Amino acid sequence: QVQLVESGGGLVQAGGSLRLSCAASGGTLSRYAMGWFRQAPGKDGEFAAAITWSGGRTYYADSVKGRFTTSRDNAKNTVYLQMNSLKPEDTAVYYCAAGVVYGGNYYSRGSYNYWGQGTQVTVSS
Repeated sequence: QVQLVESGGGLVQAGGSLRLSCAASGGTLSRYAMGWFRQAPGKDGEFAAAITWSGGRTYYADSVKGRFTTSRDNAKNTVYLQMNSLKPEDTAVYYCAAGVVYGGNYYSRGSYNYWGQGTQVTVSS
């Protein structure tokens, strides 16, 4: 059973940066694709970014493309989400997730089996 723990969230001004980390225990992340999802208050959760098990390909929501970058260090069993040029609308709880993504559907919550507890990101204007 893989356990995921996010860290790195916090309060930042618009235009600032944060780097989220997602560390795994109880299993190796190198077997899994990794996704980042977020949920803002009063809104449905949405896909933000994903990375294949090898790190060879990444995927981004249009709303974060060009500002967010996801990467992974399988030796450290950790995945990262670098968030630059943050906007107030990026305010949300951010979750990392791990899964064996069949059919290339990295954008769907249903493709992921393991989830972290989330970390709050608040961007002030």
